[in-house]
Amino acid sequence: MDQVTLTHTAEKPWLKFYDFWVTPTLTYPRRPLDYLLEFATMQNPDGVSTIFFGEKLTYRQLNQQVNTMGAALQAQGIHKGDRVALMLPNCPQFAIAYFAILRVGAIVVNVNPLYTPREIGYVLNETGSRAIFALDQAGPALTGARGAGMLPALEMVFVTSVSDYMPEVARAPFLANQKKNGAATIDDLPAAPGLFRWTELMASGADKKLARVVIDPEEDVAVLQFTGGTTGMPKGAMLTHFNMMANTMQLYTWAKHYLRPGTEIALTVIPLFHVYGMTVALTTSMMIGMTLLLVPRFDPTDILNLIKTYKPGYFPGVPTMYIALLNHPALKDTDISSLRLMNSGSAPLPHDVQTRFQEYCSGIFTEGFGLSEASPVTHSNPIFGLQKAGSIGVPLPDTDSKIVDDEGHEVSVGEPGELIISGPQVMKGYFNRPDDTANALRKRDDGRIWLHTGDIARMDNDGFFEIIDRKKDLILVGGFNVYPREVEEVLFTHPAIQEASVIGIPDDYSGETVKAFVVLRTGMEAEPTEIIRFCRERLAGFKTPTVVVFEQSLPKTLVGKVLRTELRTRK
Repeated sequence: MDQVTLTHTAEKPWLKFYDFWVTPTLTYPRRPLDYLLEFATMQNPDGVSTIFFGEKLTYRQLNQQVNTMGAALQAQGIHKGDRVALMLPNCPQFAIAYFAILRVGAIVVNVNPLYTPREIGYVLNETGSRAIFALDQAGPALTGARGAGMLPALEMVFVTSVSDYMPEVARAPFLANQKKNGAATIDDLPAAPGLFRWTELMASGADKKLARVVIDPEEDVAVLQFTGGTTGMPKGAMLTHFNMMANTMQLYTWAKHYLRPGTEIALTVIPLFHVYGMTVALTTSMMIGMTLLLVPRFDPTDILNLIKTYKPGYFPGVPTMYIALLNHPALKDTDISSLRLMNSGSAPLPHDVQTRFQEYCSGIFTEGFGLSEASPVTHSNPIFGLQKAGSIGVPLPDTDSKIVDDEGHEVSVGEPGELIISGPQVMKGYFNRPDDTANALRKRDDGRIWLHTGDIARMDNDGFFEIIDRKKDLILVGGFNVYPREVEEVLFTHPAIQEASVIGIPDDYSGETVKAFVVLRTGMEAEPTEIIRFCRERLAGFKTPTVVVFEQSLPKTLVGKVLRTELRTRK
């Protein structure tokens, strides 16, 4: 098998803190990303690949269905380089469609199923997607928009029901409830040009042979992953097969002594269409041969029941999930001791949340950092070795990081600046956006391309990194920098506060001042003056909120990242 090895000679103080099994540089196979599924099938064909409402698929069955769907896509005229959108929740169909799209050389365009029609149209038109996989409820709207000329590139809509892969005992009640709520079911969809049901599509590919496509892993794009859009219009990060394979190998290497091949169950409620779930759950599970316990939506009661029933050892999540479980009254009576490795990403994990959660299980938390443009993971705290509270850890193998000022010069250790990253997982660029690509990917004097993240961070003497905040979220109070995360960390330590987020608002005297949005714990009470006094005792005066607003909930992306852009529109 052809391979490529990446090595860097730059001084990396963090290397001495790597876990003993992690090497500074790795060898990455030059293989298409879908080979991960083939590899897992060869290793453990009868092992369980997915569990969905109790229904199981082995790796052999999953691989066979991917080949069948791939043959069906080719029969419909999907070719190498075509963009095919994937707008599904966590279900077996997601994994099947994902790897089938890759196997025919097409490009996966991940779409959030909770997007509004305007947002869906933006992604589909921005990418020129020829086809989309979606749930049955979305079928009429998509075919209608296509017929009205609003989606000029879209030719085919492939619809499925969450119930298609449920056991019969769960399928019938699900469809009955769907009808009771007035939602269209898969059986109710009228025929429309270009509309195909999942079951019909699979049947059409059953008697066809999949034609293998030649992939250049380093050049060919596997996924167009759109940025979160929390600071502007989303952009499609072009992640090559090599980018994704490299990040998967990095994560496998990082955690291989804690995740058991062939027997590990991964509690997969983190959305697979999100870059975090796609790599940390889906592709890493394929590499290790884990079982994906697929959960289409997060409900703390359901999650606790699933942990009790299936005893998963791996739980990649986001802070809001751990917070919700901590605040659930059934937690203290539920055995969650099976959890051995919990990964937190997408947003900062308050230290208080981590320590409280670990009182209920003996597992280890790793907090890391990533972004769509880097497939996504670039940093993580060691598992066995040194961990630092509030830190995103150290760069992964073959990943280099620097902190620079606005002119691109490296700052002193401990000083804040913009985080820039170089590594094999860094994207090829933004789809059809050369100016944005040139701004994000810049060549430095060392000849390497560096990704400018837009995040403010600092590095300590040991090479551990800490994210202070988004560059665009920085609050300027009387000329002093205020980083929202620092204020939020203090707010989280207040006994009555469950969630908190802060923004800058205009102030006639200081230019900006700090405004806090707070969600209180159930049954708790507090006054704005009390919260402000609490912060003033722990923060410099210019960092202390001058306005506190109590909310029932905070606006978030589906993976739990607070939408400060929406908070700024609130009075």
